Amino acid sequence: MNSEKVTAARRNASFTAALLVVSLCAGAASAPAAETAGDAAAVWVPKEINFVYVGFTTRYTCDGLQTRMRRILLQLGARDDLKVTPLGCMRVNAPETTPGVRIVMHVLQPASATAQTVAAHWKVVDVLADRNVVDAALDCELISQLNRDVLPLFAARHVDYSAACAANKALIGGTRLKADVLVSDQDAVPKSASR
Repeated sequence: MNSEKVTAARRNASFTAALLVVSLCAGAASAPAAETAGDAAAVWVPKEINFVYVGFTTRYTCDGLQTRMRRILLQLGARDDLKVTPLGCMRVNAPETTPGVRIVMHVLQPASATAQTVAAHWKVVDVLADRNVVDAALDCELISQLNRDVLPLFAARHVDYSAACAANKALIGGTRLKADVLVSDQDAVPKSASR
């Protein structure tokens, strides 16, 4: 009987590993090529949002959420003068039940023919590229809320999103958020337009 349980456990582990490999390969499938620098004209548009994280699997400190959100917003193309401030935090250096951040930023949007424009291009961004598969799975609820509440504030196309979240359980390979986002050509941004 014990050998049957061990064999079943090995079979389940092999199946889980195979699923992980297939999901990683599917995520690595060639994405549409982003345009080259200067291919798009854009304008900076102010955006504000109060973002409150609600999750059961991963808890963030206010500083931790603030740092993670700032990194993601910059990755998505927010101007570097953005402000991300803690919101509704009660504890010092301890995980919060529902930490929040107030975000005040400028994002690029495609320009009309008459607007003063900024040189821009579409860039493929993988929000979880800096995370290993376990950390990506633990970010599932955050990625789900980002996709719903924050990504619509950006000019984005070809969004590849999945968030298979389960309360108090990390589901490996079920979380991804990739998109082409409109970002500025750093060298072409006049100093007066960048602030």
